[in-house]
Amino acid sequence: MLVRRGPLFRESDVTPEAVYLNRRAFMVGLGAVALLGPAGAPEAAPPAPAPLAAAPNPAYRLSDPPTKWEDATMYNNFYEFGVNKDDPAKLAHTLKPRPWAVQVDGLVAKGRTFDVDELMKVAPLEERIYGLRCVEGWSMVIPWIGMPLAAVLKRVEPSSQAKYVEFTTLVDPEQFPAQRKGFFGFSSLEWPYTEGLRLDEAMHPLTLLTFGMYGKVLPNQNGAPVRVVIPWKYGFKSAKSIVRIRLVSEEPKTAWNKAQPGEYGFYSNVNPTVDHPRWSQETERRIGEFRRRKTLMFNGYADQVASLYTGMDLKKLY
Repeated sequence: MLVRRGPLFRESDVTPEAVYLNRRAFMVGLGAVALLGPAGAPEAAPPAPAPLAAAPNPAYRLSDPPTKWEDATMYNNFYEFGVNKDDPAKLAHTLKPRPWAVQVDGLVAKGRTFDVDELMKVAPLEERIYGLRCVEGWSMVIPWIGMPLAAVLKRVEPSSQAKYVEFTTLVDPEQFPAQRKGFFGFSSLEWPYTEGLRLDEAMHPLTLLTFGMYGKVLPNQNGAPVRVVIPWKYGFKSAKSIVRIRLVSEEPKTAWNKAQPGEYGFYSNVNPTVDHPRWSQETERRIGEFRRRKTLMFNGYADQVASLYTGMDLKKLY
């Protein structure tokens, strides 16, 4: 795939939907994901991470079969490693997920910095099978391992002034090659990558502070060692490799909204009635399937989260 230089790339410019769908259909037809190296030979999948035990939570279990491990770990958006979907799997060996600290601060009574292994013990880990929908028109079903983000936020005691939660990803060009000045092909995002939620969204039981998937610790290319997963929002809201969680009084500036505010709003709820400027969001293609399926409001979690947005114009506040 050729990536042109230019003053600004939008997320959707990186892999046009039609190119992506044709490519995936071809690969699925072969029965494998083929990632080609410089010599044209298929590259082996990165080694599987260590096991991570967690009790399945039947209250959060999508009935659809999970996406294959190989697809979920070798076809990713993680722009700190590059713009192509196979860049993270090929380049993520540079990330060092230990030692790792996460600062939780801002408008809280008991701000502190957690070692990631300490953070994993704040609440019992559980496995939840969530759907994840990408704004580019594809989706996956993944067994995530984590804990409600609310458990950590309650530990630091948010103040009455706290209205939003900001997530910040690590900045380290040695570990994230696409953060290096002059890295070929992509420079439109400002580092660090930041994302945000309203406090009530962050405290919702569905919002998962995530440390693993498929019974294993998070692979580097999937956001190791800790990310957030918000299943009713588009995937780019799920900040990866988090180093700071900050509670603030005003809506935080987020990476894609800063890069292209006309395409990526703060809320970013899965809403099939709000089209992307260059394609419809009415349908999606599940990784591993040929057929398209109807996109569900809030990615199918409307019963759980629609009340958060009562009275809001979700076409204006996209």
